[in-house]
Formats: sequence, structure tokens, C-alpha cells
Amino acid sequence: MSGEPAARTARTPPAAPGAGLELRGLAVGHRAEGPRRRYAPVLSGVDAVAARGELTVLLGPNGAGKSTLLRTLAGLQPALGGTAHLDGADLFVLRAPERARRVAVVLTDRPDPGLLTGRDVVELGRLPHTGSAGVLGPADDAAVDGAIDAVRAGALSGRPLGRLSDGERQRLMVARALAQQPSLLLLDEPSAFLDVSARVALLGCCAGLAREQDLCVLLSTHDLELALRLADRAWLLDGAGGALTGTPADLAGAGAIGAAFDTDELVFDPGSGTFGLRADERDAR
Repeated sequence: MSGEPAARTARTPPAAPGAGLELRGLAVGHRAEGPRRRYAPVLSGVDAVAARGELTVLLGPNGAGKSTLLRTLAGLQPALGGTAHLDGADLFVLRAPERARRVAVVLTDRPDPGLLTGRDVVELGRLPHTGSAGVLGPADDAAVDGAIDAVRAGALSGRPLGRLSDGERQRLMVARALAQQPSLLLLDEPSAFLDVSARVALLGCCAGLAREQDLCVLLSTHDLELALRLADRAWLLDGAGGALTGTPADLAGAGAIGAAFDTDELVFDPGSGTFGLRADERDAR
């Protein structure tokens, strides 16, 4: 990994044993074109911690490596170097069944509803525990009920998925992930297809779940202003292979948010946590 840009980490807290997700020197990358199974590094040397009971948001410009990082942590592609420990266990050596019980994933893709009802979808989250037979026992039914209640989707459970809005479907996808009873919940742009009110509701739900269920929740999003208001911590990918971590207030006050997202037209105001037009800035002067 020599020659790759090193991660820059600000105020990364030490992880207590068994206290969520800890990355040390992690390198991830894309599959390169060609006949050989080669990966081109996108991020390298990443040190970061996401604690249980907190919502950690993953931020960065397009192409910075957010989805690649989440896919690597989910076991969908190999890490190129470094380590990732979840509650003290090496995430990259866990066997697939154990990883499926510990890590739940909600991706951007819109699900194909078929003939499934909302509850049918949530019950799929129990497969890591029931195996391919998929026979639910009382404990599984209780886990499904608890997951549906946690995202306040009781009114959706009996309805066909094909008749639900994008926001209602995404709420059920989160419930399905919770039914796994994971330690780590990974969400890749879960609000991508949602309107403003549904985005606020979904991100607020994720923040609440982290605290109420003592989950480690890592969520990537382009809803920057909303994420900065709701998150406990942020991992900011700078687009050059590096990462900064800290509270949203720390990163905003240090100018890191503006450095990553300011454009010729927009500028981030760390005081208000919002973006404004540069023309407005000139007028104010």
C-alpha cells in the first residue's frame, strides 16, 4: 500500500473492549477491469471507531468510497489491508453464518416486492437464525414483532409490499435488518428515494434505534445537513483516500465539512450547520 494516501484521523476515541466497530489501518477498493481479480485501492490506512448506542454517519463526495467501505464491512468484497473488529471479534475471519447474525445490511436497491407482505419481508431477517428451512419458532416470532414495533410499522405488516410507498418499504427493510438481532447495522443511502419528511423520519428512527437497542449503526448519506443534526459521530471521506473522524461539531468547526463539500456556488456555514449560496455570502459582506 505504499504510495497510497494515508488516512487523517481527528480525535478518534479509543475503543473499549466489545464496544462496537473498530477499524485500524483499513484499506478498501474497487474491482479493477481485466481478467485478473485485482482491486484498485480507494481508501487506505483508515482508523475509525463507531460505538454501540450511537448513530455514526459516513459522509463524503461522490466516488469517495462510502459504498465500497460498507460493502467491505458487510463481507460483499474483500478488504485490501488492515483490520475491522466488531465487539472484539475480527470481522473478516467470521464465517458467513456468524457474520449474518452479527451484521445486518440495508442497501440502496429498491426491493422487488413480488407477492410478499410487510411481515413476510421482516421474517426474512430471521434466516440467519433459522437456516434454509425458514421455520419460525416462538423466539423468532417475538424478534419479528419487536422489529416491526421498533420502526413503528405495525400498520404496514399485513399490507402487500407492492402497494407501499418507498418510505414505507424502506422502514420495513430496516425492520428486516433489526429482526436479525445484529450488533452492527449498516445502511447505504437508505433515504435515497424518499421525500423530505420520509428522510427525516427514517434517519430519526435510526438514531433512536441505536440508543434504544444499544446498536452500532453506521449510515452513509448525502443528506448532509440532516445527518449532522442527528448523528453522534461522523466519518468524513475526503475523496483523496483519507478519512477524518469526530463529532459533527468538531468536523464542522475545523473546516473539514467545508473543505470536502464547498463548491463555486455553495459554501458551508459551520455556525448554522447549513449550506448557503456564495452570492448570499458576498451580499452579507
